[in-house]
Amino acid sequence: MEHEHASHHGHEAHHAHGHGQAAASPGNLNRMAASATLHCLTGCATGEILGLIIGTAVGLSTGWTIALAVTLAFVFGYTLSTLPLLRSGLAVGAALSVVLAADTLSIAVMEIVDNAVMAMVPGAMEAGLVNVVFWIGMMIALTVAFFAAYPVNRALLKRGKGHALIHGHHGTAEPTGARRYIPNLSSGLLVGVIVSFMLGGLLVATAATLEGTAAGSHSSVEQSP
Repeated sequence: MEHEHASHHGHEAHHAHGHGQAAASPGNLNRMAASATLHCLTGCATGEILGLIIGTAVGLSTGWTIALAVTLAFVFGYTLSTLPLLRSGLAVGAALSVVLAADTLSIAVMEIVDNAVMAMVPGAMEAGLVNVVFWIGMMIALTVAFFAAYPVNRALLKRGKGHALIHGHHGTAEPTGARRYIPNLSSGLLVGVIVSFMLGGLLVATAATLEGTAAGSHSSVEQSP
C-alpha cells in the first residue's frame, strides 16, 4: 500500500515536472502545437477533398456533399492519429478513446472555420472541382482554419490535454508482429502530399479554364461574318 502511494505521488510529481517544463519552454510548446495542428489539418484536408470529389462524381447536392466532406474529415483526422497509437501497441478501443479525447475539439474548430470561409468566398461552394475558384477558396479556407485551430491546440497542450494525450503513447513500445506494417506517416509527408494534390488540382482547373476560353474565342471568330 505504501509502495502504491509513493508510486502515485511519484507519477504526479513527474506529470507536474513535465507540465512545468512545457510551461517554461514556449518555443517547444509552439512547435508541438504547430505539429499537432498540421497533423489535424492533413486529415481534415484529405477527408474534405475526397468527400467533395465523391459528392461531385455521384451528383450529390451541395448540402449532402458538404456533409459527406465534413464526415470524412473527421474520419481521416481520427484515423491518422490512431495509426501511430496502434503501432505503439495500444488496442483499437483504447487508441480510439485517446484520439477522440485529443482531436475532436481541434477538428471541430477546423471544420467550422473552413466551411465558414468557403461560404464567404464568392462561388466557391458551388464551383466544381475543375474550377480555379474552388481550389483557391480551399487553400484560403485551410490556411485560416490552421491559424484558428493552432491556439486551441496550444492551450490544450499547455494543460496536458489534446495531442499531449497522444504524445504520451508515442514510442512506448517497439512495434511487433503485424503492427510493424502499420504506416508511420509524418506530418511533413502528409502536408507535402496534400499541397502537391491541391496545386495539381489548381493547375488542371486553370488549364481547363484557359482551354474553355480559347474554344469560346475560336467559336466566336468562326461565327462572325
